[in-house]
Amino acid sequence: MPDLSPTGRLLVLRITHATQDYAWGSRTALHRLFGDETPEVLAEAWMGAHAAAPSRPVDGEGTLGDLIADDVAHTLGEDVVARFGPSLPYLLKVIAADSPLSLQVHPHIDRAREGFAEEEAAGIPVDAPHRNYRDRNHKPELVYALTHFEAMCGFRAPRRAAELFAGLDAPLAKELHGVLAAEPTADGIRAAFTQLLEPATRPSAAEVGEVAAACGARLAAGSPSPRADRTVGVLQEAYPGDPGVVTSLLLNPVTLQPGDAMFVPAGGVHAYLSGVGVEVMASSDNVLRAGLTPKHVDVPELLRNVDYVAAPPIRIAPEVFHGATKVFYAPVDDFELSVTEIADDEAHPLPGRGPRILLCLEGAVQVDTLRDGALTLAQGEVAFVPAGDGSLTVRGRGRLVQADVP
Repeated sequence: MPDLSPTGRLLVLRITHATQDYAWGSRTALHRLFGDETPEVLAEAWMGAHAAAPSRPVDGEGTLGDLIADDVAHTLGEDVVARFGPSLPYLLKVIAADSPLSLQVHPHIDRAREGFAEEEAAGIPVDAPHRNYRDRNHKPELVYALTHFEAMCGFRAPRRAAELFAGLDAPLAKELHGVLAAEPTADGIRAAFTQLLEPATRPSAAEVGEVAAACGARLAAGSPSPRADRTVGVLQEAYPGDPGVVTSLLLNPVTLQPGDAMFVPAGGVHAYLSGVGVEVMASSDNVLRAGLTPKHVDVPELLRNVDYVAAPPIRIAPEVFHGATKVFYAPVDDFELSVTEIADDEAHPLPGRGPRILLCLEGAVQVDTLRDGALTLAQGEVAFVPAGDGSLTVRGRGRLVQADVP
């Protein structure tokens, strides 16, 4: 059993991370962070109470979800329970992508609830590979880059997308240019995106290959849009003939440097291309995919959830507290992320409240709670702090990530 206070309530405790071995992962990044000696590819490390891959107490039995359920008022706090019910509202991850992830969208919460109910009524097992909705929650997310991080997120301005198709010597590119030039609005983006993905109109692998070859030729000749053409080439190499290769010309490119953060709202189409980052999201595993993946694809369901309004990626600038902690406030109620860097052995107050998950990224930090004493975390170690523990301070030399509820 994990340690309990004299009143029988859960103390701050070390918890495990659960790994996912998706094919696009890395053979080194998560291994280095967590000291994992497996030879397998590791793509994600999950830290939270989601039923698909819950954290567990390092010393004890059951899952983090079980411990929370034993005393929700203490572990989550009355405010969090009133807003989100008796479960941890967020999920913390570290993601390591050596190759591109799927072209995907996360559902809005109303559709997540409907879709989950429909699949439950249809008798589809919650862990079935072809299931879309594994829970009832939406999945907005924030990614904080630990390395150089490449992604695509949201739609370009329609006129800019039309420019990228202009001049490409491929019939499909000419056709899509015509669609966007005739309707340089969200409706034009919808028409082009839908044409590329719907089964009745999706291009053949040969047609996709022609667009990729035209982008390669333009790149070799001195492209005015080298990044867009290069991305097409990368995706064509990873997923030859997939229409998602061509959809990349409709999407905003994003580069995050270490320390940068980006928010992806529900309904925002995106694909991560490469890099290592910390993610925090609403506690959900609902992912709707349309391509660039060997996993289950459901184009109609993805199209039902997409927001077609062109907008630049949402970069989140941090607020700095006490000279040591950067807090990234996402425009949702489910979570916020903070990163604390200390090197002076002085005690620093740690912003945040409610149920918190702490991950030490490097070095070693001592976490002091208001009620339960101290806990030292070394690189790759994780802790859960109940809401009832109140304010925290940290000291030591290292970098600490905290997920909490605003």
